Amino acid sequence: MSGGADEGPKLWGGRFTKGVTNEMEKFNSSLSYDKRMWRADIDGSIAYAKALCKAAIVTPEEQQAMVEGLEAVRAEWVNDNFVIRPSDEDIHTANERRLTELKGDVGKKLHTGRSRNDQVATDTRLWLRDEIKALLKILKETIETFCRRAASDKSVVMPGYTHLQQAQPIRWSHWLLSYTAMLQRDYERLAQMYTRVNVLPLGSGALAGNPFNIDRLYIAELLGFDGITANSLDGTSDRDFVSEFLFWSSMICSHLSRFAEDLIVYSTKEFSFVTLADEYSTGSSLMPQKKNPDSLELIRGKSGRLIGHLTGWMCTVKGLPMTYNKDLQEDKEPLFDAVETISGVINIAHGVIDTLKVNPKRMLSALSPEMLATDIAYYLVRRGVPFREAHHVSGECVQLAETRGVALDKLTVDDFLSLSPAFQPDICAIFDYEKSIEQYSALGGTGAPSIEWQIDNVTKWLAGK
Repeated sequence: MSGGADEGPKLWGGRFTKGVTNEMEKFNSSLSYDKRMWRADIDGSIAYAKALCKAAIVTPEEQQAMVEGLEAVRAEWVNDNFVIRPSDEDIHTANERRLTELKGDVGKKLHTGRSRNDQVATDTRLWLRDEIKALLKILKETIETFCRRAASDKSVVMPGYTHLQQAQPIRWSHWLLSYTAMLQRDYERLAQMYTRVNVLPLGSGALAGNPFNIDRLYIAELLGFDGITANSLDGTSDRDFVSEFLFWSSMICSHLSRFAEDLIVYSTKEFSFVTLADEYSTGSSLMPQKKNPDSLELIRGKSGRLIGHLTGWMCTVKGLPMTYNKDLQEDKEPLFDAVETISGVINIAHGVIDTLKVNPKRMLSALSPEMLATDIAYYLVRRGVPFREAHHVSGECVQLAETRGVALDKLTVDDFLSLSPAFQPDICAIFDYEKSIEQYSALGGTGAPSIEWQIDNVTKWLAGK
């Protein structure tokens, strides 16, 4: 073990006679990653300086000096010439230390009544609030592209699958709109989350509150928060918003992972339903013919990464006693990485669907008459046969075709009549994929009227965002 760290004075060092070891200094520090919150920390500190002045804790001149100093610190971060010192444990201590260097003793008054407990909770909310706004923007743009592709590709039909087995014919637009619906839910969840993030904990102190009659509503107004936390114990220890964001990022990435898996399968030579743009593909270092869907595979892979962040974080917070504990410092790295990762995932998914080439002839040729077996049952139902009986007869038709080694549409009228007297000569007319698709005209189905209805709903929804 190495000796004590050359650290300079600590904000909390008054009651200690020895400094921490170098190992502890490094182990305790979070500045390497929480420095990305420098802007939020300065904004929060400026608002707090103004609140101190309003409460007559500092003079207007001292407030002005604090604000000027903090703006100078901001400029250093903007210009990438802020110098980090070994004693800077985190972004809060770094900024306050620099303020004091620039403005002297007046800088030491900034932390009056404030704790890093309520400060970090505020900074994290400020930072995440801006990131949520950016995510909502790119997510809306992605939904717009999904909707546009659904509108332009309405004539394309394809096999629909259950259990990865051919099931019933559907429109390609219906597949696109299914993921559009998922992304709309993801957008709504994130927008709703914003209201819970946008609550101010500053003024809660370490845990008991603020003793200097700080006007928390005034601070909230300055920083654009919708309100303040109601309980100081909860205000400093609450990280529900972090848990919620980690869940949200896991959920949307799970949706996009399913999207990616579908397209990975559809882009194989065996399917050839779609062709990925070169811009979103890579090659092989050995096999020159390869065109790999790495963009989609990475989307699929990163879902595991985000689920891991959520799982690890929930294990961290599940047994914490009230109120603040240093364990909560562990929220930053998974949160920061989740924001960066899901932003990349959304942007890549957007690019993939925007540039994707659809192969309608290959999709059409993949349809098989057996996919219309359910239509045989529907045919019988329309002639008064109870569905369960009709389903059984349809299964017998499939079995007969398989026994004879022919496609289902190669059975003759006499073959059908041998299985049920309800069949008529027009039974052969059901083997029409377009007609089959159009029967699903009820709202939400794959028929053209429903597709139009879905697109119209999404378009109206987008107009309101």
